[in-house]
Order: sequence, then C-alpha cells, then structure tokens
Amino acid sequence: MGEYHHSIDDKGRIVLPGKFRSDITKIVVTRGLENCLYLYTTEDWEKVVSKLNTLPFTKKDARTFMRSFFAGASVCEFDKMGRINITSPLVSYAGLTKDCVIIGVNDRIEIWDEDSYNNYMKENASKLEDIAENLFEVSNETL
Repeated sequence: MGEYHHSIDDKGRIVLPGKFRSDITKIVVTRGLENCLYLYTTEDWEKVVSKLNTLPFTKKDARTFMRSFFAGASVCEFDKMGRINITSPLVSYAGLTKDCVIIGVNDRIEIWDEDSYNNYMKENASKLEDIAENLFEVSNETL
C-alpha cells in the first residue's frame, strides 16, 4: 500500500521505497495495463504465472496478452542503494521520464510516469463511486 514519488535516472535506475524492499532480494518487472509497470516478488510472480498457465493457448487474446506480459518481463536485483535498473524497453513502454509515482496495489507494485498517473487519477476520480458500487454490488459486500 501507499504512494511514493521518486525519480528515475538516465540509466533507468529508480529507488523503491524501503517499505517495498524489506525481505526482498529480487523483483520481476513487466508491462502493466494502462501503460504502467507491474512489479512482483518472485513468489507473487509464480502465482501470476500459474494463473496465466491455465489460459488456453488456442485463444488469440490469451496468446496476445501472454506475449506482451512475458516478453517485457525481467528479473531485477536491488543494488546497495535500494535501486533497480529498469530496461529501456520498459522505460519506454511506461513513458517514464524523471518524475515517477510508485504505488502499492495489493500483490504488486506499480510504477507510473508522474504526469500519466495524475492524468489517470483525474480521469477516473468522478467514476470511483460508480466503480465501487458496481464491484461490490456484484460480490454483495460493502467497504
């Protein structure tokens, strides 16, 4: 959980907040949805891979999604300063410039370009009530 603002350097290195680094030595970074990056611990990555392995390879949507998701994936290790090095194709995919937003989203971390994140949040701010109502109406739960 949480939202943090950090900078990415010209070499694609970014510091992940200490809260996200505790007890983690490696992290998997891949293309996310809405042009952000998804970061998973190796344990959570294996869970995602297991779920994706249940998709039928005969379905075009499954093949398309898996190609994008796995082709962009890379394993990153933290350096002594708590940074990871994001590959240039991933930096380009997410449109990462200097200022980035790092957020915790349940079982993953997301890295966004700050302007993209702010625009996404503005575009969806007025929809959150309806989204919450629709999601929790389906599951018959309330927050």
